[in-house]
Amino acid sequence: MGEIISEVHSPLFAGIQTQDLKAMLGCIGYRIGIFGKGEIIAFEEENVKHIGIVISGAVDMIKEDLWGNKTMLVRMRKDELFGETFACGEDNLSVVTFIVSEDAKILFMPFDRVMHSCTMACVFHHRLIENMVHIIANKNRDIMRKVEVISKKTLREKILAYLSIQAQIQKSRYFEIPLGRVELAEYLCADRSALTRELAKMKDDGIIDYNKNCFRIL
Repeated sequence: MGEIISEVHSPLFAGIQTQDLKAMLGCIGYRIGIFGKGEIIAFEEENVKHIGIVISGAVDMIKEDLWGNKTMLVRMRKDELFGETFACGEDNLSVVTFIVSEDAKILFMPFDRVMHSCTMACVFHHRLIENMVHIIANKNRDIMRKVEVISKKTLREKILAYLSIQAQIQKSRYFEIPLGRVELAEYLCADRSALTRELAKMKDDGIIDYNKNCFRIL
């Protein structure tokens, strides 16, 4: 367990001391999963009763329509959570698919045991519950940002909205985005070739400058 604790620095455990975290994980129970790129962790309509914490790698939240078109909603990287929104629902059914986008190591914990204090009513478990509520609130904020971006009418407006949000988050007009071109196209619900062309036009028009994932708003 000591090795696992040294690898996890999730906001879920903020304010909890190492010795308390060991005791808490032992009380709650957990398991470690190892996944290769492209593996499915949970399918849409699957019952979700555990939350996952990314120890390494990355996991994508994907929504697929009846025609097989896929939209990436969120990418979870090291120390980020996934599955909590559906695990706390009345029927526990996921409305998305969770797929590994980079070889990943995941820590899984049963959601009901995370959100309900043990018989000892440990102070640090109360802190864990508070942290979980904050994380769910932040996830809702991220979804609202996504809605703000994809609700724009043109691809250029979507790109500018996304870049503007990233600049605000990183508090700089020069920043690095966490998505490659394929992932960004999926996030914007756009064709990759169209995205590449529009980025080039925006660069020629003097609106932005970029080199791979590093962007500057001019």
